[in-house]
Amino acid sequence: METENAVNYNFMGRSFNDLSINDDSSAFSDCNSDRSGEFSTASSQSRRLFLACTNSDNSDEFIRQLVSDLGSCSIDEQKNAALELRLMAKNKPENRIKIAKAGAIKPLISLITSTDPYLQENGVTAILNLSLCDENKELIASSGAIKPLVRALRTGTSTSKENAACALLRLSQVEENKVAIGRSGAIPLLVNLLGNGGIRGKKDASTALYSLCTVKENKIKAVEAGIMKPLVELMADFGSNMVDKSAFVLSMLVSVPEAKTALVDEGGIPVLVEIIEVGSQRQKEIAAAILLQICEDSVVYRTKVAREGAIPPLVALSQSGTNRAKQKVSY
Repeated sequence: METENAVNYNFMGRSFNDLSINDDSSAFSDCNSDRSGEFSTASSQSRRLFLACTNSDNSDEFIRQLVSDLGSCSIDEQKNAALELRLMAKNKPENRIKIAKAGAIKPLISLITSTDPYLQENGVTAILNLSLCDENKELIASSGAIKPLVRALRTGTSTSKENAACALLRLSQVEENKVAIGRSGAIPLLVNLLGNGGIRGKKDASTALYSLCTVKENKIKAVEAGIMKPLVELMADFGSNMVDKSAFVLSMLVSVPEAKTALVDEGGIPVLVEIIEVGSQRQKEIAAAILLQICEDSVVYRTKVAREGAIPPLVALSQSGTNRAKQKVSY
């Protein structure tokens, strides 16, 4: 599995040492537990009250009963059990371990393939919440969750799609899962969510794609799926709150020639130049790093960048950027 290392870029006699291309700490925040509604019902309220008032032993027994109910012949019992497990795993790390040890993962995965959208949504979201525990990630993947999550990404409700993207992100944090997720057909669906989802869907998709595209074959899949169009559109929209995320995803992709060609074809150079001119300091630095990487070893692209007026703002950035930028740019 081929991953990328930091590199230096040279342009017009200046060496730009990778700028801020890896400083993604605040551009991306990990998908946390589900942020959708709690589906308040008399049943769920009474069960949550029960859990709040009982001791650990009773709680463990209750979890085992819920896991048993996941295999019930009654759809309603399955729905209630999946919802309760989802809520129990939402905010309490200790519950995530207990639920996994009680054998909930495989029956929850089976619910993800349900044609009932409510059951599928709760199955997806319960798996997401369980995946927040590092100890559960490998077990979830080895239990066969990846393909059902991809199916939810294709056919689910908007919440199912968003939470499936988050769950895949979590699983991709285990390096060995990245290729498997890419080969499962997830990347075109994540690209579609990036382009056509709501704001939360776009954020979740961009974060998942950023994680997956540390692997070269996934970069190529993303480019082939048409990722450049939504990335360029989102970078051009300063009101979208997606400029940073889109630029970081792009920075991960442009190490492959296919991505550079697609970016130029989608009109990405003038968008990047505009970011260097009017964006935030971090946006300027990441856009500059991308442009310099595009220009590397390509006279044609250097000419295009120069014609778009990039040289003055690039020089200004190298002279008057933050201390971080100044430390990373040598003359």
